Amino acid sequence: MSRVEFTRRSGFDPASWYLGLPSIGELCRDGLDFTSPVTVVVGENGVGKSTLVEAIAGAWQNGFRGAQDRLWSAGGSAEDTDLPRHLTCIGAQPRPYGGCFLRAESMHSLFDRADTDRVRDTDQGLNELSHGQSFLRYVADRPIGVGLWILDEPEAALSFQSCLALLGVIKDLAAEGSQVIMATHSPVLAACPDAEIWELTEDGIEYPRWDELDLVRNWRSFLDGPDRFLRHL
Repeated sequence: MSRVEFTRRSGFDPASWYLGLPSIGELCRDGLDFTSPVTVVVGENGVGKSTLVEAIAGAWQNGFRGAQDRLWSAGGSAEDTDLPRHLTCIGAQPRPYGGCFLRAESMHSLFDRADTDRVRDTDQGLNELSHGQSFLRYVADRPIGVGLWILDEPEAALSFQSCLALLGVIKDLAAEGSQVIMATHSPVLAACPDAEIWELTEDGIEYPRWDELDLVRNWRSFLDGPDRFLRHL
């Protein structure tokens, strides 16, 4: 996928709450271009990271046909916006079906589908593994590899070492021709080699270097002296 554009379709509500998020407003006004195989989306809570990646995932999956999307995501939830149906994904045609959309709140149901579809009953089920183990195995063992991988705050399932392991998987995916879009609060995952970083702010989307990110500076400051922060609690 090279670009996402807003295309107003029937039923669009110009009073939709998500239009008040500067990053979503920028998407609707100017569209968004993807210039790297890996895009890392960072920012404070409430700036629209999940709204953005969920909308892109929904718009991408809207172009699937047949049963190809059964293991791509667990589907939408009642909390999702209608933004996906107003987005157009521009890129490879025909659309590759590989990859997946993983977010913490839907992992269990998606892994349950994968366990149901597994070829050998002797294989250990994903939901029989730890949260982090199942996440890494699902990403690493997807049968159709090349495609779009959208990960929403995967660090919720991962230890420090597992975050490093995920970076290795992402590097391999990009080398094989896949594209990865990842929203994260982790400075480890934000350091993904050769990734383009989007920082969502109250003014829109900025494109800083890793060492310019607030989350990197804040973590460094905390680890250098936790008491400076903890004494204010």
